[in-house]
Amino acid sequence: MAIIGEIIKRVIDVNGLINQDASPWEAQKQVLLGLLDTAKNTAFGRRYHFAEILAASETVREFQRIVPKFDYDKLHAEWWHYLHEGHQNITWPGGQRYFAKSSGTTGNSKAIPVTGDMLSTIKKAGIQQILSLKNFDLPADFFGKDIMMLGSSTKLIDNNGFLEGEISGISAANLPLWFRKFYKPGREIAATQDWDERVQKITRSAKKWDIGSMTGIPSWSEILLKEIVRHNKVDTIHDIWPNLQVYSTGGVAFGPYRKSFESLFAKPMTYIDTYLASEGYLATQKRPDTNAMALITNNGVFFEFVPFKPENMDDRGRVKQHARALTIEDAEENVEYVLLVSTVAGAWRYMIGDTVIITDKERAEIIISGRTKHFLNVVGEQLSVHQMNQAIEKLQVQFGLDIQEFTVASMRRNEHYINKWYLGVGHAQDDGSAEITQVLDRALQESSKGYTVARRQTLDDVEVEIIPVTHFYKWSEHHNQLGGQAKIPRVMNADDFEAFETFITKL
Repeated sequence: MAIIGEIIKRVIDVNGLINQDASPWEAQKQVLLGLLDTAKNTAFGRRYHFAEILAASETVREFQRIVPKFDYDKLHAEWWHYLHEGHQNITWPGGQRYFAKSSGTTGNSKAIPVTGDMLSTIKKAGIQQILSLKNFDLPADFFGKDIMMLGSSTKLIDNNGFLEGEISGISAANLPLWFRKFYKPGREIAATQDWDERVQKITRSAKKWDIGSMTGIPSWSEILLKEIVRHNKVDTIHDIWPNLQVYSTGGVAFGPYRKSFESLFAKPMTYIDTYLASEGYLATQKRPDTNAMALITNNGVFFEFVPFKPENMDDRGRVKQHARALTIEDAEENVEYVLLVSTVAGAWRYMIGDTVIITDKERAEIIISGRTKHFLNVVGEQLSVHQMNQAIEKLQVQFGLDIQEFTVASMRRNEHYINKWYLGVGHAQDDGSAEITQVLDRALQESSKGYTVARRQTLDDVEVEIIPVTHFYKWSEHHNQLGGQAKIPRVMNADDFEAFETFITKL
C-alpha cells in the first residue's frame, strides 16, 4: 500500500503541474457553448432557440435574454414532469434513469434529474479534488489509505422504473472500479437504509479499516465518530484510525462544528470544504490557506450570480425574471449572490436556493453564505446564515460553548416581534441565557446594518434557549431526515417553528 501511495502522489504532483486551468471566464464560455450545442435538439433547446443563440455574436447575453430563470417548481411543472412520465430528449438528450431526492428539511421533496453526463462530471470533479491535494503537503502513504464516505444509502428506491436517492448515495453507487478498493464503509454497509443501523454496522467494523480521510455532513459525521469512540472505549478517533488526516466537509458551514470536532481528534487535521449539491459537484477547496472553495468552472456547469437584494426576490424567495444575472466575469467580490446553474443534467438558469459570496474572483473562489429561504427578514432583520454562523462562533469562543446546531425564527408575541433562538449543545451546562443573548444580539448588530435598524424600530426582543443537541436529531428523525445530506434548517417560518417547539417540549 505504501508503494501504491507513492505512485498516486507522484501522479497527482505531475498532473497538478501540467493541468493548469484556463481563466474561469474563458472556461465558462466554453462550458456554455458545449451545453447549448449538446441540448439544441431537445424540446427545451428548440423552444428557446439554442441554435440561434449559438449563432449570435454574443452568445452569453443572447442566452440570458431568451432563456427565463427557473426554480424547481417552475422547471418541473413545465418540463421535468415529462421525464417522470418516461419521455426523452426533454431538457437534455436521452432518457432518464436517476433522480436525486433533495435533502431539504420538512418541506416538499424534490426529484432532480441526474444524467449519465452529470455522473461523469461528478467523477471528474472528484479527480480535481484529488489533484488539488498536492497543495496540502500530505505524505505519500496517505494516498494508500481507506476513505470513509458517509453519505446517504446507496440502495436506491425504484419508482416506476426510475432509481431515486440522495446525490451522495447515487454517486457512491456509481463509483469507478479502481476506487472501490479504498471506499469505506463498502457497498454492503452503504446500502443499509436505516441510519442508526448503518452507524452500528460501521462502528462494529471500524477497527478493521485504516482510514486516512473522511467525508460527510458535519452533524452526522460527528455522531458516527462519537459512537465509534464510545463503542471502543477510547479517548479519540485516532486511537482507532491513527492515520486519519483529512476531513472533507460539505453541505453546511463547518465553523460552528469545529470546536466539538477537534475534541474527537488527537492529531492535527486538514479540513477541506466541498460543494456537492443535488444539481452537481459545484466547487471544492483547492488550497490550505483559505476556507473558500473554487468553483469548478470547466466541468459541465455554467454559473450565474444574481445580487441577493429585496428588489430581486419575490415573496416566495424566488429570483424575479427582471433581475440582472451576472457571469463570473462581471460579478464582484464580497457581494452576496443567489446562485443560478445550467448543467449537463438539463437544468437551465436554475436557482438551487443557495447564496454565495465571491472571495477571490481571479481564482473563482466562493463561500456559501446561506439559503434564500433561510434568510431572516420578517421585520427587516436582513440576516444571512453566514452572519448567523459568525455570531455563533463568537459565542463558542467567549463562553466555551459546544454549539452543534441552532435554529431561529421571527415570532409575534402579544403584538411584539421577537427573534427566538434555540441553541443545541453537546454537553450539559449552566444556562446563562441572559448574557449569551446580549452577546449574540450585539454580534448580529455588528454584522448587519439592517438588523441594527430593526432592533431600534421593529424587532422588540431576542430570546435564546439552550437545549441538548439530541433534541434536534430526534426532531430530524421524526421527519425521516436522519443521516445522508439532511440538514437542520437555520431559519424556520413561524408555523414550522411552533411545531418544532411543541415537539421538543415533549422530550
